[in-house]
Amino acid sequence: MLIESLTSEEFYLLREKIKGVIIPIGSVEAHGPHLPLATDLYTIYEISKKLVERIPFFVAPPIYYGLCRSTKDLPGTLSIRGETLKALLLDVMESLYRQGLSHFIILSGHAGGTHNGYLIDAAETFVEKYKDSNILVADIAKLIKEISGDLAISDRDSHAGDWETSLMLYLKPDTVKNLDSAFEDYPTFPKYKIVRDKILYWPSGIWGNPQRASLERGKVMVEKLIEVLVNLLKTL
Repeated sequence: MLIESLTSEEFYLLREKIKGVIIPIGSVEAHGPHLPLATDLYTIYEISKKLVERIPFFVAPPIYYGLCRSTKDLPGTLSIRGETLKALLLDVMESLYRQGLSHFIILSGHAGGTHNGYLIDAAETFVEKYKDSNILVADIAKLIKEISGDLAISDRDSHAGDWETSLMLYLKPDTVKNLDSAFEDYPTFPKYKIVRDKILYWPSGIWGNPQRASLERGKVMVEKLIEVLVNLLKTL
């Protein structure tokens, strides 16, 4: 059930039997010449919608913004501070908890390590305060790794490449543009060095091979991801 589409009365009645909620979190960042800025949100939100067709959970209104470090200077990327992300997530979770929901799955379509570190930190803070809460935190890249073997997805493919483009071709095909202009790219950053001008090392916004992508691959990926997530949600 999408919370945003329910009336107050519908929500009131449903929460008597549904205590779990998915919080989809994305980012607004450059994804090469072929994918929209909101790719991270679109993929995880659409997957969440499909997921609740299989298991009785609410889907909270999504959080579009995330922490983007490596792409922050690329055109269109809109990043927020980690502290802001953590505070926003905590506020949303506390509001949902006040509404009677205590089982949370935080699904991030953005795979940035620092971004996801703040999500985990928020979850840790929440479970310490609310002893009857249960929380799962998962990001799309880690979930993809669980199914990558069957689909021969490269370990190096991580952003606007094979799997992300395939997901978008299946889930939001009307938003994929200029795929012919997308190319294989694997940026290299200096080891250990904190780089100020990251755009010098990663101007394309691609990390992987989008030319391997297809709608058919995206469909299989989504089906396998749903299986993984259904099993995860059952643990709650």
